[in-house]
Amino acid sequence: MSFKISVIGCGNHSSLVHGPSYARYVQEHPDTVLAACCDLDESKAKAYREKFGFQKHYTDMRRMLQAEQPDAVCIVVPEHAICPTSIAVMEQGFHVLLEKPPGLTPDDTKRMIRTAEKSGVINQVAFNRRYHPMLSALKTMMAQQTDMPLQTLFYDFFRFGRTEPSFYTTAIHGIDTAKYLIGSDYKEVSFAYQDLPCAGPNVMNILLSCTFENGVIANLHFCPISGAVVERIMVNARDHTFFLRMPIWNGNDMPGEIQHMEKAKLVSSLSGLDVNPCQDMYVTDGFYAENKAFFDTVRAGTKSANDIRSALQSVEIADAIRRREAVWKRENL
Repeated sequence: MSFKISVIGCGNHSSLVHGPSYARYVQEHPDTVLAACCDLDESKAKAYREKFGFQKHYTDMRRMLQAEQPDAVCIVVPEHAICPTSIAVMEQGFHVLLEKPPGLTPDDTKRMIRTAEKSGVINQVAFNRRYHPMLSALKTMMAQQTDMPLQTLFYDFFRFGRTEPSFYTTAIHGIDTAKYLIGSDYKEVSFAYQDLPCAGPNVMNILLSCTFENGVIANLHFCPISGAVVERIMVNARDHTFFLRMPIWNGNDMPGEIQHMEKAKLVSSLSGLDVNPCQDMYVTDGFYAENKAFFDTVRAGTKSANDIRSALQSVEIADAIRRREAVWKRENL
């Protein structure tokens, strides 16, 4: 019996990293059918169908879902459309992989959680760094030091020429990545904002000082108009330090590197080429792995560990940036 995939959203981002991921999954799983793709712009839907091997294209997602009855639906639409589109699909009982952020506000995200849990569908948020091969390798290396309680994490998240006032919807990646790597919920976050009026209204550097429930302290630095495209992480524990230069968006640290220092000596070094012989961006940035994980989860009929509920705290902290709050504290549960 075939496994049918349908996609909603055939724009640039979908074409750049998700389309190649679907095509590769089909190669590795011959029983998979790329049933249909959908976009409001028919020319985009048609081009997407032809490029990645979908059988049909549509401009009406409800018509597509009713006609195709796919096993899995991937939602790759603009940020403002993620919440209403995802809710409409889940209400019809289809399993969904949705782009981040899962709702522009915590209220949106909670609506999506309620819909997912009421419908019982498998759902996963496309936080690709949770599946980033180099981050996964770092997390594995850290876990191998079983007597190594973490102390601090520092995360530099730099971009060039990003002058949109809604950079918090990109910063949510770093917020979520720190939580994933540390393996604990946030307890409290203090924010500092440095306005950059020379670059436009509401363009700013954003600095987060964070305390996690497990006691780890983290500093996250988001600089959208720096001179580099990099994401660099340093993690400290007693006698151990890990440095990660993460390959991201064909940025300045390709192909990436992890260094493990112990007692002031380099004990291991891992290149991105060691982790990923394939250097296509849809692989190096974790997009293929996140899609594969979703499809495999649906096939197995199990719950995703990276569902919408798991993303709520990241949305809350990103929303605090949107509202320029000075402090965010976890609600007592």
